[in-house]
Amino acid sequence: MPFAEIYLRDGTTPEYRKAISAGIHQSMIEVFQIPEDDFFHVIHSLPAENMLHAPVFWGIGRSDESVIIRMTFNVRPAEQKKALFTTIADRLVENPGLRRDDILMTILETAAENWWSTARTIDPETGFDTRMSPEAVRAGTIN
Repeated sequence: MPFAEIYLRDGTTPEYRKAISAGIHQSMIEVFQIPEDDFFHVIHSLPAENMLHAPVFWGIGRSDESVIIRMTFNVRPAEQKKALFTTIADRLVENPGLRRDDILMTILETAAENWWSTARTIDPETGFDTRMSPEAVRAGTIN
């Protein structure tokens, strides 16, 4: 049950915000092989004075269009997280046209037992939702 929070400055259109959310969700479907309906996003549209960041970070210029994406999900292997970062960035550059330099992503990992949603069933052996394919579960399980 991945959960995404998207932080950006006020003034964007609903279509722009939807494109960011869709890019994140499609990337999670592709990389994590989550079910299509496993979709929980919150978009925080903030006044400029509440969206603060260094104009140059690690030698890379950041614009006022910067977006911060915080994702929470069960523990995943480093390779899978790297693939998720790359896939999301590629999608957001394509649509809605973000600059790669304006995308900052972070992950909060949590144990499967820290999630709850009515009617959700967890496989006790894998800790993942029983609707996930065996391939997706193997890819998300740390050995």
